[in-house]
This record gives sequence, C-alpha cells and structure tokens, in this order.
Amino acid sequence: MDESELQQRIDALLAEHPPASTDRLDFLHARFDAGLAWVHFPEGLGGLGLPRSMQPVVDKALARAGAPDNDPQRIGIGLGMAAPTILAFGTEEQKRRYLRPLWCGEEVWCQLFSEPGAGSDLAGLATRAVLDGDTWTVNGQKVWTSSAHIADRAIIVVRTDPDVPKHAGLSYFMLDMHDPGVEVRPLRQITGEAEFNEVFLTDARIPDSDRLGEVGEGWKVANATLSSERVAIGGHAFPREFGMVTSVAKTWRERPELRTPETHERLMRGWVDTEVARITATRLRQKLAAGVPGPEGSAMKLTFAKINQQLSGLEVDLLGDEGLRYGDWTMRRPTFVDFFGQDAGFRYLRAKGNSIEGGTSEVLRNVVAERILGLPTEPRVDKDIPWKELPR
Repeated sequence: MDESELQQRIDALLAEHPPASTDRLDFLHARFDAGLAWVHFPEGLGGLGLPRSMQPVVDKALARAGAPDNDPQRIGIGLGMAAPTILAFGTEEQKRRYLRPLWCGEEVWCQLFSEPGAGSDLAGLATRAVLDGDTWTVNGQKVWTSSAHIADRAIIVVRTDPDVPKHAGLSYFMLDMHDPGVEVRPLRQITGEAEFNEVFLTDARIPDSDRLGEVGEGWKVANATLSSERVAIGGHAFPREFGMVTSVAKTWRERPELRTPETHERLMRGWVDTEVARITATRLRQKLAAGVPGPEGSAMKLTFAKINQQLSGLEVDLLGDEGLRYGDWTMRRPTFVDFFGQDAGFRYLRAKGNSIEGGTSEVLRNVVAERILGLPTEPRVDKDIPWKELPR
C-alpha cells in the first residue's frame, strides 16, 4: 500500500464516520478496525503491516479533519510498553482481547516491575506467584508505579521458581488491577505530587491464560518491554529547540538583564546537546522502521535525563531568586508528567527523577557500554546461584 492508497482508506473512514457527528469511542473503534490505529501493526490488530514512517500521514490527516485522538498521554504506558509486548509474545486470543480496548483508551495500563528490595536489579525481585490449578496466586509489593491509581490492567513480572538462578525463575503476566487482592497507595514526591504509587498484592489472582511467554521466560519478555519503554521516552519525533531548552531559551530572550557569560555558555551547550539528541532520535526512528528497538533506546533515555537535569538547573540559576519560588505544594494525583504547565522550580525538582525512572542512568550506561560499545560485561558472582540462596 502506497501513500495514496493509505489516504483513500483515511478518506473512507472520515466519510463513513464523520468526526463531528460520530461518538468519540465509536470513531476510535472504527479507526482501529480500519487499520489506522498503528499502521505498523498487523492487519486485524489495528494496523496494516506498513512501515512506522507512514503513521504521521494518518495522524496529520485525521487531526486536520478534527477527529478525536485516544488521549495518548493518559494511556502512554499501554501504548508504549504493554502493546508492543503483547504483540511480540501474546497469543492470538490475547492480542484480540487486549489491543483494541488498550489503543482506544477503554482500559488504562500500568507497569508493575520495580520493588523496594530489588532496586535497579529487576531480576532480584521477590514478588511470588504460585500456580493453583489454572490460576496463579500472587503476593508481594511493587513500587514507583505510574498511573496505578487509574489503571485497569498491569503488566507484571513475578518470581515463579525460587530454586533456580534469579534471571531464570521469572514469569510475566497481565494483572487485573481491580482484583480484590490489589491495593494501591500514593507516593508523595519532592514536587508535592503523587504521580507514582506503591502496590501491595495479597493473594491476588491471575489466570494462567493471562501469562505472556512461557513460564520462566519473564526476563526475556521484560527486556523487550524495557526496550520499548526507553524508545517511548527518548525516541519521539521532535521539532528543533524542543523540550526543556524551550523554556530556558524563552527566559533568555525575554529577560536580557539575567544574562551572564557563564549562563550563555551553559545555554549554548544545552542547546547543542538537545539538537544532537533530536537528530539521534531521528536515526533511532529510522532503525525502528526497519526492525525492532535495540539498545540505542537506552542511550536516548540516558541523554534525555542528563539534558533535562542540566537545563532545569540552568533555568533556576538564570532566574536567581525567582527560581526559588515553587507555586503549589498541593497533593495532586496527575496521570502524566506536565513539565511545562508548572514553574521553573517544579521542572528542576521533577527532572531529578529522570535519571531513575525507565531504568537508572547507571544501569543504562552499562547497557550502552556492553551492547553498543562492546565492552566486557561486569563480573556476576550470582549467575549460577539459586535465587533463594542469595543474600537480601
């Protein structure tokens, strides 16, 4: 299918379901069924088997026509992490059950990976799942879970075999967040918000039919999810002078009295780093169009965190006493991070989390070193030891 044929399909969707007179959810259902949700997905699953590079053709044409979108910020975890994993590892029944309501925003997803006792060592997690007939009983705790307070479903990694080395004893499931064994509590952050949550699992039940991959393949499936997450964070199409540098450059232009040679040098360094990241993200998307996400997504996420922290610090320094102001310490429960609807103090504080979420910068440097630069891997003394024998 070329671009003109794709445009014909878009025109047919708009003719049969005029955005002005069609219910929002009905339009999204029709768009999914027409293969115009994510064109690189297979036919019948919201796509047409086309290159990713053709998705902007659809998005721009529908935006011009006033068509509703699927509120991508609200369902970002489902779109960027759950959906690629379900597509790669799910059964046909799972794909048809979950992908349509996920893309249309009828079911919000969250990610239950991190744990208080595991930190950056995801493979050391302790949440335990035991099979009882055709249902798994899950007990444990997860932490730093975005959107858990509004989520309907979760992707979760648990330990199903403590008698084997830690990477081998994991399995991957899809959890109903409305199960009576699931409790969600807010985590108040340095910004005053509670964007993240901790989740307690007490005899939560997961049907074996909601397992992704084979039992014991959780590490493999989780790595695919994490690659998709890092691409979602750092692999977007960006305009020139995007992100954190936008607000700093705006302040620089509007407040000449704040300028100094030192802040000028820092701004230029940040602007150049941002432009390099933008061009690199373009190359990453080109690679994605030809295959699957690789370790380059880790490099982009690492760069994203560094630039955000440097530029948010510059903005506070540039504003002087004004940069110390913080407008609102009210306990909010946002569903996504809004860097630019807040003041400079919020941006500075929130950017501190960028080097932790989505994989810590320390871990990502190891990924870049080992998988991109080909450097020797770090020695692992726990490689062949059963998980239950490891000190915790």
